[in-house]
Amino acid sequence: MTTDRSMTPAEKLAQKLPLPLKRLADLAYNYWWSWTTDRVSLFQRISADEWERCNHNPVGILQTASSERLTELTEDPFYIKQVKALVEQFDRYMSERNTWASRVAPQISREHPVAYLCAEFGIHESLPIYSGGLGILAGDHLKSASDLGVPLVGVGLLYRQGYFHQRLSDGGWQEDYYLDNRFEEMPLELMTNDQGQPITVELEIRQRSVKVQIWRTQVGRVSLYLLDTDRQDNDPIDRWLTGHLYGGNQETRIAQEVVLGIGGVKALEALNIEPAVYHLNEGHAAFCTLEIARLTMEKTGKSFYDIEASVRDRCVFTTHTPVPAGHDVFSSDLMDSYFAHYWPTLKLSREQFLALGARRLGDPWEPFGMTVLALRLCRTANGVSELHGVVSRKMWNILYPDRPENKVPIGYITNGVHAPTWTAPLLCDLYAQYMGEDWAEHLLDPQMWAKVDAIPDEELWERHKILKARLVAYTRSKVKAARQNRHEDHHRIQAADELLDANVLTIGFARRFSPYKRGHLLLRDAERALRIFGNANRPVQIVFAGKAHPRDEEGKRIIQRLMEWCKHPSILTRVAFIEDYNIYTGQKLVQGVDVWLNNPRRPLEASGTSGEKVCFNGGINCSVLDGWWCEGYKADANGKGLNGWAIGEDANTSDQELQDRIDSESLYRLLEEEIVPLYYDQDANGIPHGWVRMMKESIKTNAPLFNTDRMIADYVTQVYAPGCAADVKPILASLPV
Repeated sequence: MTTDRSMTPAEKLAQKLPLPLKRLADLAYNYWWSWTTDRVSLFQRISADEWERCNHNPVGILQTASSERLTELTEDPFYIKQVKALVEQFDRYMSERNTWASRVAPQISREHPVAYLCAEFGIHESLPIYSGGLGILAGDHLKSASDLGVPLVGVGLLYRQGYFHQRLSDGGWQEDYYLDNRFEEMPLELMTNDQGQPITVELEIRQRSVKVQIWRTQVGRVSLYLLDTDRQDNDPIDRWLTGHLYGGNQETRIAQEVVLGIGGVKALEALNIEPAVYHLNEGHAAFCTLEIARLTMEKTGKSFYDIEASVRDRCVFTTHTPVPAGHDVFSSDLMDSYFAHYWPTLKLSREQFLALGARRLGDPWEPFGMTVLALRLCRTANGVSELHGVVSRKMWNILYPDRPENKVPIGYITNGVHAPTWTAPLLCDLYAQYMGEDWAEHLLDPQMWAKVDAIPDEELWERHKILKARLVAYTRSKVKAARQNRHEDHHRIQAADELLDANVLTIGFARRFSPYKRGHLLLRDAERALRIFGNANRPVQIVFAGKAHPRDEEGKRIIQRLMEWCKHPSILTRVAFIEDYNIYTGQKLVQGVDVWLNNPRRPLEASGTSGEKVCFNGGINCSVLDGWWCEGYKADANGKGLNGWAIGEDANTSDQELQDRIDSESLYRLLEEEIVPLYYDQDANGIPHGWVRMMKESIKTNAPLFNTDRMIADYVTQVYAPGCAADVKPILASLPV
């Protein structure tokens, strides 16, 4: 069979499939399938083993499935009905025009959408171009924008090898390695012109011409465009500009940000997309403001300073980093190397150009700051939680010397999570029974969430226990495979089958192992920790996961300490570390744990979203009062937590050693006196009614607030189209006047 080069990848894939299954190709090339309740079995039923091998990639499994297996599925009436029902649901979703956004902000249109630029996007584990929280938030942003019908396009980079993969040595030391992404086997489409040739844009980087091609992946109704320099007509060095996420040195970083920012604007122009608003999600994309200015000058013939206000009017900025060291800055020498050819196109002198990114004007050694550039050339700026807004105003007050700190124009919109992605299908089904089939369309309604109280304790607890058993089985499988790969002793490999117990109080801790996140706080008093976790009558177990940046030696040492602790004889079955953390592991953790532990040094957690995901699954947070938890935590008149626990709530010191001591003591006390007793206070049927009451309180109080539907509503009504007549009242957002 021959295929027409003008056919889309989905159309080519459909040619391979039997008639009743052809529409599976459309589903495979749109990540909408990944947040449906049928996602568990839709593609997995083709071949469970192959589904695991291809990292849950729907295109990959359909490409490799045998004709015999595919025709066998066509004989299964239940599977055919499932596919037909899902396709009908998909078609309705994609064709809907009367959306929330169309009613609230019709001025944002398909012809003039919001362009959302970010260095990473965490859409699904089968598209590994993310590292952690920033990317997951960006992926959830696109999904809720799609659900609410916000005309939005994403712009990012397509990394040949993405973020690094992690394995641990016999000694517990993190080893980093990379694998190639095979784009042709992924839900991606290379954008081509009428002649079938790739659409490219050209950039000057390091005095060389670099061609950038554009791929697209569909996230529901939202298109995500990904830029790729891995072309044969580029210099071998430049082909690797989009090789690794957050890899390389400062030269690689600035080159990638040129591709994202300047290349992103050029790519949208090449695709005939004229955004109404450019949303810079973190400072990595800030160079886009310069290219918008250059294009505007070219079209109008005006000077940079004449069009500066119009550039600012089209750009908005979200900062995610609460410490100065986390903001990208580049030396003046590096800026000379990369932009000496560029500032003349803006008709600016070197000094005028560098001043755009300087915190202190007139200092010849002042580095060029990407956040500074974004703050100068964007009309609004926001942090990602109320506390982060306060921290950001203090951090950047230097740029606004004529304003008091509380009037610095940086507001906040608290992050949320995409509920359909992170809520276990088993819980989605339960919510549908007690809150209505359309519960996911009314996430902001507290009255709907109040119906959680009507769920019988035994039903909620039973489903939670199933999800915890799934986490236990998954953890055993991952740990056993890791021990086999390390060629550990046969008995230790087999011992993985006894790891963890679904009847035991289970804590989850999963995040980047940066020192400020204090992954080892639990070990500060090792003997006390052993008494808690090794208690024969009321044991506690914990599952760790996460990576340290390849250049973060201290973070790697924290992981090593945890791995050593895992081997202590009294807790051999109570502590586990899952290697190579990804979205799939994250889902299993947030859906299966009893308690989510988060203990960063305050106020260094800008928002955090993992704990928000836990709430939708009935998990309970035990966290430092930082980021989103400052807004989410509820206590009674006596200071006792109603929907979770606050670690070190009375601590207020800049002494890190003292802070660690206070917080670890608070954590141990909470475990010994509140968390463990509450969990093990169970009736004759093994149901801890007090615990389930707190589970319900966690769901009721947090779910209506900390979701991306609310977050997107806030961005639309306060940032993208301020002043529009919203029929959804924004919650928790506040932009200073």
